[in-house]
Amino acid sequence: MFFTMMREALSAMYANRLRSFLTMLGMIIGVGAVILMLAIGNGVQKQVADSIASMGSNLFIVMPGATSANGVRTGFGGAQNLNLADARAIAELSGVKYMAPMVQMNQQVVYGTNNWNTQIIGTNADYLSLRDWGVVEGYAFDDNEMRTGAQVALVGKQIVENLFAGQDPIGQTIRIRNNPFEVIGVLSSKGQSLDGRDQDDTIVIPLVTAQRRLQGSRFRDTLRMIMIQAESESAMPRVESGIKNLLRERHRIGEGQDDDFTVQNLTALANTAAETTAVMSMMLGAIASISLLVGGIGIMNIMLVSVTERTREIGIRMAIGARPNDIRLQFLLEAVIISVAGCLLGVLLGVGGAVIVAKVSAGKLLVLVTMSSIVLAFSVATVIGIFFGFYPANKAAQLKPIEALRYQ
Repeated sequence: MFFTMMREALSAMYANRLRSFLTMLGMIIGVGAVILMLAIGNGVQKQVADSIASMGSNLFIVMPGATSANGVRTGFGGAQNLNLADARAIAELSGVKYMAPMVQMNQQVVYGTNNWNTQIIGTNADYLSLRDWGVVEGYAFDDNEMRTGAQVALVGKQIVENLFAGQDPIGQTIRIRNNPFEVIGVLSSKGQSLDGRDQDDTIVIPLVTAQRRLQGSRFRDTLRMIMIQAESESAMPRVESGIKNLLRERHRIGEGQDDDFTVQNLTALANTAAETTAVMSMMLGAIASISLLVGGIGIMNIMLVSVTERTREIGIRMAIGARPNDIRLQFLLEAVIISVAGCLLGVLLGVGGAVIVAKVSAGKLLVLVTMSSIVLAFSVATVIGIFFGFYPANKAAQLKPIEALRYQ
């Protein structure tokens, strides 16, 4: 009985092929849009998650405060009031796992006939551990090389590609502001940071070397920032409070006076970014789901038209023994077939669209199609099709046989 009804439903749809396809079109576009939007949202979420993971965990950044001169105020980091003694004192606080004092600057780097402008980071041996940043070739400098101001460098992937052009960089000498540095290691790939900066476009050198060779004498003893990693997430409030109290004491900041530094909780900032992208992904999916609703309404409208056109057919079926449930099932099957077929074509459209978007963006936009998004879109579309197909099917089942046979 069921298979007979299935054949009749397919036959009725085949007799009106164009109308059946146009009815499916709403579901095709709806499912395709949901899958594509969720793929873009998932891709953005993964990019943010990767950026967060590349930063490290349980991190704080301490930066100098603002300065004011002649009524002009700089932003945070404008002052020059953090030094190595501050950093060493912070390292002694309870709950601190790693501490990395840092200076940062952009410099032109030269190797042979090639040159490249990149970010130079002067720091200590804890920096790589704090950032969970490995060395894939060579080795990292240690505390002894940091204290003695050794002119050694660790280079990122972009530096290798743009300066060495296929050569082995280990043991080569590069020049930064006419100072020779021996390349002792190549850093593992980190990708983009949350602010969009390419972390692989970086050279890491010992802090003392950067202060002596690259910073001007006026700022030789100052730090651009101090990065701190807490022992655990639960220790972060204690560490943050300890940093603020210590620096206020060391900088002789009285009660009621503003701090001359700022402490940023990178974990909190990263979690906020992750939550924002998750909400964005949900919003994209919700907006695209509206088209599924429109597709369901389209199915209901066409099925109502079909019931009206086939009123005499319904009357004849009832006259020869068809029950209301049989009529209801007949039309409901047609709605389900249209919905499921539209869903399948929509899945192909969504996946194909995701592939096209990924290629057009040339890798800048990560598009991630997941099985869960396909199943979700397919399930919701099928339910919508059945829901909107039930009313026309029920209306057909409630027709009176005599009135249906008289219908012209």
